[in-house]
Amino acid sequence: MIALLLRDLKLAFRAGGGFGLGLAFFLIVTVLVPFSVGPQSSLLSTIAPGVLWLGALLACLLSLDRLLALDWEDGSLDLLATAPLPLEAVVSIKALAHWITTGLPLVLAAPFLGVLLNLPVPGFFWLVISLLVGTPAMSVIGTFGAALTVGLKRGGLLLSLLVLPLYVPTLIFGAEVARRGATGMETQTPLLMLAGITAATIALLPFASAAVLRINLR
Repeated sequence: MIALLLRDLKLAFRAGGGFGLGLAFFLIVTVLVPFSVGPQSSLLSTIAPGVLWLGALLACLLSLDRLLALDWEDGSLDLLATAPLPLEAVVSIKALAHWITTGLPLVLAAPFLGVLLNLPVPGFFWLVISLLVGTPAMSVIGTFGAALTVGLKRGGLLLSLLVLPLYVPTLIFGAEVARRGATGMETQTPLLMLAGITAATIALLPFASAAVLRINLR
């Protein structure tokens, strides 16, 4: 499992692997928002949690089309399906690699980009916590979507259409945690809901992803 994780991390760092692409997109979205809505500090402070969470969601979505496509193209996916390692563990490792190379950099960069949107000081902590709790769910859901569309030509658009509705609950509760934290309100309820969504996706979706891959590989 460690060897597979290291392999996926190396692929992510290579050209076309997607590393840095999501982070660059996150930066572009955050920089362009003040130009589109104007320099009003109060307005930027109000919309900052939602904008940062939406940017993180779209940045995660941007790199999903290559999550399993590289293994499909070079035949590695067939070998992994016949390996002693269960296919559920394979998709879990791939989701972990995606989170390390895409989700974790977004979590680390979010406080610095929050400064550009005049995010209130109390909101920085809750923004990081919400992204740290919520981004693993987006990687696992994205892996499920990639398994559904693996092998399809021009499946990137279909992948986006499939995954975006599944991302909505994570976006709602994640942005709500950051918004409430920025305004000094109670954050326990949306944070628990967000953690529950993440726990449910991690527990259930690897089995669904593995089942879909077995069907596609037949």
